[in-house]
Amino acid sequence: ALIEHDMGVVMDLSDRVVVLDYGRKLADDTPDKVQSDQGVIDAYLGLVHE
Repeated sequence: ALIEHDMGVVMDLSDRVVVLDYGRKLADDTPDKVQSDQGVIDAYLGLVHE
């Protein structure tokens, strides 16, 4: 197990990534799928308001 906040390190070293947001699981998948998960993007990069 690895607990890390540097996403570059996480994506390079992991076969599986679990993303939590205030204790709620947002994603549990491969690094590629987690990086493109809209819930993860919204939580960590913010929502786009049109």
